[in-house]
Amino acid sequence: MTSELRPVTEDDLPFFNRLFNDQESTGLHQWYGWQDPHRLRRRWEDNGMLNADGGMLLIAEGDDRVGLVSWSKQTTSSISYCWEMGLIVAPEFRGKGHGTQAQRLLVRYLFDHSTVNRVQASTEVSNLAEQRALEKVGFTREGVLRGIGFRAGEWHDGVLYSMIRADLDPRS
Repeated sequence: MTSELRPVTEDDLPFFNRLFNDQESTGLHQWYGWQDPHRLRRRWEDNGMLNADGGMLLIAEGDDRVGLVSWSKQTTSSISYCWEMGLIVAPEFRGKGHGTQAQRLLVRYLFDHSTVNRVQASTEVSNLAEQRALEKVGFTREGVLRGIGFRAGEWHDGVLYSMIRADLDPRS
C-alpha cells in the first residue's frame, strides 16, 4: 500500500460528495446529515480547495480514490495559529492503514510548507481506530473535551491530540 496526497480535480468532486453526503460512506463518526451538494463544487471553483486558511487533498492509491485529508487555520493568539486536521477514508479502504499514512504525509506537508509549530486533531472518544492511528503517527493525547461535538441527536465527548514541530520524526 502506497497512498499519496494530491490536489483535488473536478473529476474527484462526485467522490468527495459521496464522503460527505452518503451515510454509508461517511461512517458513524462523520455523519452530520445531508449537506449542500453544490458546496464542494463552489469551493473547488473558487480556489481548488486550497487557500491560506486551509485546504483539502485527495488520498489516492494509484488510480483509486481512497479518501480525503483537510486542514484549517486555528488562531491560538493574536500573533500565532496552528493547523487543525481531519480525515475521511472511504469504507472500502478503512482498516488498511491508508488513514494513518495519509495523516503522516499531511503532517509532514504542513510542517514543511508553513511556519506553524503545532498541528492538532480531534476525534470522538468512541472512535478508537482514529485514536490509534493518530498515536501511530506520533500525536500526543492531550485530553478529553467534554460535550464538544453534536452528532446523531446528542452531544459527544472528544479527544484532542497534537504534534509540535519538535515531535516530528526527522526520518519520516
